[in-house]
Amino acid sequence: MSRAIAEVQTPGRRRRSEGKRAAILDAAEALFIAEGYERASVDAIAALAQVSKRTVYDHFGEKETIFLRVLERVNDALVSTVRAAIDEELAPGRELRVALTAFGRRLVTQAFPSCDYVTFRRLTSLQRPIPRLAEAARDRPDRMLAERFAVLVAEGEIRAVDPGLAARHFTALTIGLTLDAIEDRREEPEILAIIDDGVEAFLRAYR
Repeated sequence: MSRAIAEVQTPGRRRRSEGKRAAILDAAEALFIAEGYERASVDAIAALAQVSKRTVYDHFGEKETIFLRVLERVNDALVSTVRAAIDEELAPGRELRVALTAFGRRLVTQAFPSCDYVTFRRLTSLQRPIPRLAEAARDRPDRMLAERFAVLVAEGEIRAVDPGLAARHFTALTIGLTLDAIEDRREEPEILAIIDDGVEAFLRAYR
């Protein structure tokens, strides 16, 4: 086949390849959640994705790599949601109490109920041993929040020697407590009140 013909066909082949890759990840995600990491086989993933086992290996190699790519995809979607909440709710110049409350409420009402968050929790709570994302390989919501809190310190909005610790304290007082309340199936007004109270406690400590 000439190089010119190959180049003309490349976009079509690329689309088909990307479609197969997405189908494999979708199938793997479903099976890992339904059956666990150990029981989900490459054969089952290939069958559910309607591709050959060879195609799965060509795209990803071993099952461990497939799991990590699934986890990365879900993590990336969740990180995008948190990044948008940080950029839009903790925007420069916004009154701090309003900004922190809006940020916490947005995570509770939008990020936590999302399929991405639920999937991430299920995948990372599977019985060990399961592959783990490298600590420095992916963006993390706690790192992004610490960076934003460093800006708040620099702007004089909060007083903190360690912005990362301040961010963790904020998360513990708001997000951490609401996660417990969500798991206990508390009603939304009670969950939102936890955010409000946590913001007040944080500001008393850091302003």
